[in-house]
Amino acid sequence: MNELIFMVEEAPEGGYTARALGESIFTEGDTLEAVRTQVLDAVRCHFEEGKRPGVVRLHCVREEILAA
Repeated sequence: MNELIFMVEEAPEGGYTARALGESIFTEGDTLEAVRTQVLDAVRCHFEEGKRPGVVRLHCVREEILAA
């Protein structure tokens, strides 16, 4: 695996959640910087050394509601 993508979303109770696409990895943090740190830590824990993806991509999704 060369690349692993995480979907990052704002949590309803505050902070952010990150879920890996195609792998059973989920983490969260109070800030985007905390999520970055948590994602890298989760990837290190999930994969054995030498089998980790070369690139971890964060896809940040933000929902906005506009009054029409």
